[in-house]
Amino acid sequence: MEIVLLGLNHHTAPLPVREQLAFTPEVLLEAIRRLCKLPGIAEGLILSTCNRVEVLAVAPDPDLGVRQITAFLGECHGVSMAGVEPHVYVHTATEAVRHLFRVASSLDSMVVGEPQILGQLKAAYRVAAGQKATGVVLNRLLHKAFAVAKRVRTETRIASSAVSVSFAAIQLARRIFGTLAGKTVLIVGAGEMCELALRHLRSQGVGEVLVTNRTYERAVRLAGEFRGSAIPFEELPQGLRRADIVLTSTGSPNFIVRREQAAEVIRARRHRPMFFIDIAVPRDVDPRINDIENVYLYDLDDLQAVVQDNRQEREKEARRAEEIIAHEAGQFFHWLRSLDVVPLIVALRERAEAIRRRELERALGRMGPLTEAQREVLAALSAGIINKLLHQPITRLKAESGAEQGALYIEAARRLFALDAEEIEQELDEALADLEAPEGGG
Repeated sequence: MEIVLLGLNHHTAPLPVREQLAFTPEVLLEAIRRLCKLPGIAEGLILSTCNRVEVLAVAPDPDLGVRQITAFLGECHGVSMAGVEPHVYVHTATEAVRHLFRVASSLDSMVVGEPQILGQLKAAYRVAAGQKATGVVLNRLLHKAFAVAKRVRTETRIASSAVSVSFAAIQLARRIFGTLAGKTVLIVGAGEMCELALRHLRSQGVGEVLVTNRTYERAVRLAGEFRGSAIPFEELPQGLRRADIVLTSTGSPNFIVRREQAAEVIRARRHRPMFFIDIAVPRDVDPRINDIENVYLYDLDDLQAVVQDNRQEREKEARRAEEIIAHEAGQFFHWLRSLDVVPLIVALRERAEAIRRRELERALGRMGPLTEAQREVLAALSAGIINKLLHQPITRLKAESGAEQGALYIEAARRLFALDAEEIEQELDEALADLEAPEGGG
């Protein structure tokens, strides 16, 4: 069995290409069923987000698996893969495991360290597991990926520094207010930056969301997407009085918030703090409002300085995360190779032999003087018992290893006989210690 990962993402394909292969929630269930019916695919999972489409599978023959997954993607979406394949990457074995761990740990994300992808991966796994599309290998792999992501976030500071303008703004707002829970937010504008900032703000538990824009219909659309309220642009002064946080990103050639206006607003608010985030070029907010007590203004240059400092810090933490991932991927691949039937049978025989030798020596030590012939008879007896006990399990393992559920049999045997590599080494060490220890007096 081999792990295969085939996909494309924001690094390798522009949005129009990614859109061609994206799976909507409505078609995802049927797609997973179709994937796992392919004769070359034993287990499967589909991860489809705005930034990536990836198919993760277990295949007895990885080359056949890649060909079938490629054809499957083209057939599902009715597209010719000839134009898409230059954007597609393929990972197998350790590289597939390492790639998945990097995705789960957000090292492969558009914004390194932001956690959304982990939730998306967990959702994809729930869907696949619900369709019984995952088995022994992918179940263990995905749970390991989640554990690795947790370890990366615990042992590094990769997510502690803002590396996008909107995220930096939200972190600065938290410094001012402590918590954003229950705060009222006013968004002036309805573009992509405003939408991204709203996503971050909603994740921080803000209360009321107000949106205004010169084109009222766009304000209504954005407000509806985030369970907020749209207000006409002419009512901006009233909106300012209600807002604790104001984010502006318009195309206005002139200030839309002047110093005199901000001073009047803060008086009407009884000097409750206000935080302005101006990410417009040219600027929307008169920089002189920073002179007003309890009014805080950050513009694009302020935020970019924070982002640049934090980006360097996050890159340093990312290098530490890569070391964790490399170690964990190696450990998982070692486990995966233990599912191969030959190493399993060898380990089973070695363990049985170690136990036989240890118990034989103990018995001989209690029996007193024996002739060499008698010792050989007892050795042959113990070896014969072991061989007969192992014959049927080993025969069945060989027969089932190539079947569809072969990995399940191998994993069951590995667990029943406690054949984890560390346990085997411990057992052999104990056996050697017993054999080498001097006999006690009596």
